[in-house]
Amino acid sequence: MTFSTHLSYNLSFEDFFKLPETKPASEYIDGKIYQKPMPQGKHSRIRTELSSAINNLSEYQRKALALIELRCTFDASSLVPDIAVFDWSRIPVDDNEEIANRFEIYPDWIIEILSPDQFANRVINKIIFCLKQGTKLGWLIDPDDKSVMVFQPNQLPEVKYDQDKLLVLDVLADWQVSPADIFSWLKIETQRGAELSAE
Repeated sequence: MTFSTHLSYNLSFEDFFKLPETKPASEYIDGKIYQKPMPQGKHSRIRTELSSAINNLSEYQRKALALIELRCTFDASSLVPDIAVFDWSRIPVDDNEEIANRFEIYPDWIIEILSPDQFANRVINKIIFCLKQGTKLGWLIDPDDKSVMVFQPNQLPEVKYDQDKLLVLDVLADWQVSPADIFSWLKIETQRGAELSAE
């Protein structure tokens, strides 16, 4: 099945799970299906570097775990955040004490990276939905605007730029990170640039 990111289809929650998985993934929220856009260069770079940074700070100490494109199913909805971060104590495990395949819980921190062909309000609605279910923190990263919109429960969102300090989960409170840090990952030094720097 293929659904346009700009269209939605009414379908029951049960019927949604009878459909085969799509690439990119499709999500079910508020009784409608939306297909995520295919990740592009900037989106993929930020997603990879940010999830790695979070895990490098938290996984060894068993504080939190960041997972990419993980399906989270809860409250009759099924979402696939760009990055879903879970407090270590909430990570579901199976009978072998291995990480579970199915996550039927909301993420503690949802991170979305806006793609050029996405509707911003649709992504914002997804973040707000998670906050209403128990998610503690949401980020909406806009690579074009070089900004990060920060969401917390029962508060107005804040837009951060440049060297503004970004709010993170309490278990990562010592991490000082800014929009400038995040968007610096987009810089790719070419061979020509390296030669000029060496001169």
